[in-house]
Amino acid sequence: MNQEMPSNPKSVEDIFRDYSGRRAGIVRALCYDVHEVYELCDPEKENLCLYGHPNDMWEVTLPAEEVPPELPEPALGINFARDGMDRKDWLSLVAVHSDSWLLSVAFYLGARLNRNDRKRLFGMINELPTVYEVVTRKTPMKDKPMMDIGSKSKVSTKRSSDGQVKSNSKHVDEGYGEDEDEHSDTLCGTCGGSYSAEEFWIGCDICERWFHGKCVKITPAKAESIKQYKCPNCSMKKSRQ
Repeated sequence: MNQEMPSNPKSVEDIFRDYSGRRAGIVRALCYDVHEVYELCDPEKENLCLYGHPNDMWEVTLPAEEVPPELPEPALGINFARDGMDRKDWLSLVAVHSDSWLLSVAFYLGARLNRNDRKRLFGMINELPTVYEVVTRKTPMKDKPMMDIGSKSKVSTKRSSDGQVKSNSKHVDEGYGEDEDEHSDTLCGTCGGSYSAEEFWIGCDICERWFHGKCVKITPAKAESIKQYKCPNCSMKKSRQ
């Protein structure tokens, strides 16, 4: 029995959005929700897979029973290797397999794209760091300034106990290089991209992760009116509770 082609042809942009959402979920699983993932991947359980979903969420579960599956499946049995190797090595191994899976899903969805569109899709994907690159260079999140694109000043924000925002501005020439180096290892909680002082960032007051404003659809102007920012993941968790 041959697996059917995707029924609804998708555009390059549609496929890239799907890829980005699944990738963001896996980055969150392997960089921020590591303890939860580690506990779920019990070697005593059956073959488990790590899935990234288009809505930026992740899931550790059994593979699809449908044969052939609707989409390519992730690596099977990631839980069996958990206790046989160092945790960092295990996470790196899962990250490599996840990168392979993400590409396979993207190009399965893009099976009907022409040569130029396939090349454009890969170019867009290749602009993002791989999950493996994000996982292996992951460091604890640091406080960082929020920066408006094109602004000549950098603004660091702190919140007082009453929730009020206090801002401190410095001219871009004052210690700019030092600030860039200090936060160079900080990664966006959505896309996994590295910190750049040329982009606007916002920090979640609940989980303390940092995000590109564009990744969470928050502009500098909108941020000024937010007393307590909750990232999409924390907002979703609160809704479920």
